[in-house]
Amino acid sequence: MAAKCRLHLVGKLGFEINDKNLKRAGLDYWTHLEWFQHEQFEDWWKLVPDPSRVFYFSTKADHLYSEVTYQAGDWLVFGKETKGLDPDILRKYWSQTVKMPQPGPVRSLNLATTVAVAVYEGLRQLKVDL
Repeated sequence: MAAKCRLHLVGKLGFEINDKNLKRAGLDYWTHLEWFQHEQFEDWWKLVPDPSRVFYFSTKADHLYSEVTYQAGDWLVFGKETKGLDPDILRKYWSQTVKMPQPGPVRSLNLATTVAVAVYEGLRQLKVDL
């Protein structure tokens, strides 16, 4: 909630929302997080007012996340840390798929780190004073 974003979790999760480790990771701000859980992609998709303002993050993308001009209300979509987003989703929305630069030998950044960098780039562009 520090960034005033909402969290939408889609599909089968690899963890329990009530898991003590998850709550520990959220520390004292877990209660301030506005989050939603959706059974499948289509359930979440019904909430998106402008599909052109959804950006999908993948190490396979051609464009950098920082090349996007973000707007208030944009949606940032991330896949599972181990597998990323479904290849069908990437193909369907390829023009809206972006990546983080990966100059080092690792295959990708940690999911939480990627989300934080992307969210704060959007806030920086919007000149949001946190």
